[in-house]
Amino acid sequence: MKFLALSLGKNPRFLLRCGIVLSLSCFAKSAIGQEAAEPATAPIGPIRSASQELLSQKYEAIVRIENSTVVPDYAVPWNAGRDSGGSGTGFLIGENRFMTNAHVVSDSELIYIKKVGDPKPYRATIVNIAHDCDLALLQLDDPSAFKDVKPLEFGSVPGLDTVVKTIGYPIGGERISVTSGVVSRIDFLTYSHSSADLHLTIQIDAAINPGNSGGPVLQDGKVVGVAFQGYSGSQAQNTGYMIPTPVIERFLKDVEDGSYDHYVDLSVADFPLLNPAQRKALGLPNDGIGVMVSNADAGGSAGGALEVGDVLLEIDGYPIASNGLVNIHGETIDMNEIVERRFAGEKVKLKVWRDGKSFDAEVTLKRYEPYLISVQKYDVKPRFVEFAGLVFQPLDRNLMIAHNMEDPLVRYYFNYYATDELYKEHPEVVILTTILPDAINSHLEGFEHSIIEEINGTPIKTLHDVRDAFENLDGKTEFVVIKCIGQNRPIVIETSRIADANKRIQRTYNVTKDHFLGEDADKKKEAEENDTEETEPAGNKGPDNLRVERAASVPPKNPS
Repeated sequence: MKFLALSLGKNPRFLLRCGIVLSLSCFAKSAIGQEAAEPATAPIGPIRSASQELLSQKYEAIVRIENSTVVPDYAVPWNAGRDSGGSGTGFLIGENRFMTNAHVVSDSELIYIKKVGDPKPYRATIVNIAHDCDLALLQLDDPSAFKDVKPLEFGSVPGLDTVVKTIGYPIGGERISVTSGVVSRIDFLTYSHSSADLHLTIQIDAAINPGNSGGPVLQDGKVVGVAFQGYSGSQAQNTGYMIPTPVIERFLKDVEDGSYDHYVDLSVADFPLLNPAQRKALGLPNDGIGVMVSNADAGGSAGGALEVGDVLLEIDGYPIASNGLVNIHGETIDMNEIVERRFAGEKVKLKVWRDGKSFDAEVTLKRYEPYLISVQKYDVKPRFVEFAGLVFQPLDRNLMIAHNMEDPLVRYYFNYYATDELYKEHPEVVILTTILPDAINSHLEGFEHSIIEEINGTPIKTLHDVRDAFENLDGKTEFVVIKCIGQNRPIVIETSRIADANKRIQRTYNVTKDHFLGEDADKKKEAEENDTEETEPAGNKGPDNLRVERAASVPPKNPS
């Protein structure tokens, strides 16, 4: 059983599978030997009743969102990607501002909004998107159709065992749907869109189906959440989840300056202190207060302030229970929720127990970059370098899935990249993902999915290092020698054969470009190359110059 995002028609990793719904006509069967009676003919009334008109007016701020997407191809990174599309729900929250889920509009090429009772699609664009909390803001190119529509207002966090309504367009329906349910749990759970971020989440038993994503959850006419994910499988029925208002309000506050700055994190792992003997050994009273620090990453916010074995007693003046929960205004929440509501550069105060005594510490909050390796990425093109049929890519979740990587060493680097601080030696873990078969790279099959250690003696820390190592080859270098972590023998490529091999491989496998380092990186590189061409003496462009030879074998770059 797993959490799945609920927009319709998007990536199947995040969607519930829906069966085809068939309309079944009912036929009257006559008794044996008798004919069926002719059905009575009744006048056809209006399809839209007065109550439906009132419903449309009541929920006119709630819209259907349709989009056309291009899903990046991490298996063949030079390809444009796979065309797809889907639909979801959104709602008006201010003047020409519509809220929805990030997964409804991620990787989008075209977005359209449809108003209740209006078949006309209105072109929309993304204003802000936050993949770590699965929220996005849209705006219309022409908002005139909504000039008289009243935006929805936000309410507070609903209480347990209270009734809420979920509004949206489930299973791709053209008409609005309203379902009711009860708030059954308030918890700190994983958001399936990124597969790694945990935030405050509210569980409800209202039916939430594909297409409901991005729709408002209402209580007393106000928005108390955004529907966004549910369970797949047979173990849970009518179990859906919504993003509560504290997460929504933080997102809206973050984007007030026009950009999204992401969540911050203490970057601390902890475990409960429930055992009386353990508490006594630490010199702590058996009062149910305090959690022990099991890991304090040096690169995180608490690096240098906390140590393994410390006991956190308070955060911003709130006592931390031995199960990691704090009580704020009568609500019991995970202590991380206090950090969740803060922004980069802000500080939290901690009361810490160490070596039999307590002390106060202050931590400046920041984003924890190393965790990004485990996050599902969207709206970015896959980065790569192709050389002599060898394809190099930086390790992340998208890559693990696309190449179905099972190599134990690669899985170790992926799973323990942050906790074992592997990022200190490898800001990026560069993987040889694919070998495009050619005479120049024959008998190298066993090197696929290897981690690159060095190229011609140069340590490889990032994908840029790979590109630079190949660009800096000169006519005196007889071989390219690539060493991989955990491999006893190197990859050896004969330099004199590279230019012809590149032409052949690009033609055979339709490799339209031999690298993509990122939008900004490629633009900077092109500018540097243009400057070099303007100032470089003509004598440096002789036939023995490998860099010029290789450049001549590469087709003109496509726009990034």
